[in-house]
Amino acid sequence: MKHYSIDDIQGWARIYRANFVNSLSGFKPVSLVASANAAGQANLAIFSNIVHLGADPALIGFINRPREAAPHTIRNIEETGFYTINHIRPDFVDKAHQTSAKYPDGVNEFTEVGLTAVLKDGFSVPYVEESLVQMALSLSEIIPLSNGTYLVVGALEHAYVNEKAVASDGFIELSKEDSLVSLGLDAYYETTPLQRFTYAKPNQAVAAIPF
Repeated sequence: MKHYSIDDIQGWARIYRANFVNSLSGFKPVSLVASANAAGQANLAIFSNIVHLGADPALIGFINRPREAAPHTIRNIEETGFYTINHIRPDFVDKAHQTSAKYPDGVNEFTEVGLTAVLKDGFSVPYVEESLVQMALSLSEIIPLSNGTYLVVGALEHAYVNEKAVASDGFIELSKEDSLVSLGLDAYYETTPLQRFTYAKPNQAVAAIPF
């Protein structure tokens, strides 16, 4: 393996450095976050840094870039307190990626990229109809981070998942829903199941759990 020091990395051109560091952390879940402002104007943006924060209470977080770079999603969530997260599938990944374009304020990305907004369960923010894994969240807190980004923490309110993808122990086999993952800034990958294991305990061998 070749050694790269932080001095090497800092000396690279901006785009090369961004691609390298973004890829270095590994594969990430990728989803579309839908929000709406107080007037009901919808917004849709792709995020690849969504993270599970806890199951009881059920909390999910994502990192929003600095406000000057990505103001619409975080501003809408601050205004209304609600948003949805929608997994991305291969048949609309190009449209999902297009939402990363810097559309001006007031533009509805659902319309611009050709995805379908659907309202359900009385929730005020639309879901992406083409997605097979959808969740609605209410804002719990927004935590500013040292580099100017924000950790947006949401409490799970609703979830939509096909029953066939949910195992008897509650595990969601997302490969059955064709949910994609991402690498770096612009690459998307399909997933293939490898192996599940039983809960690990000291001095006890784990066992395989069949899919």
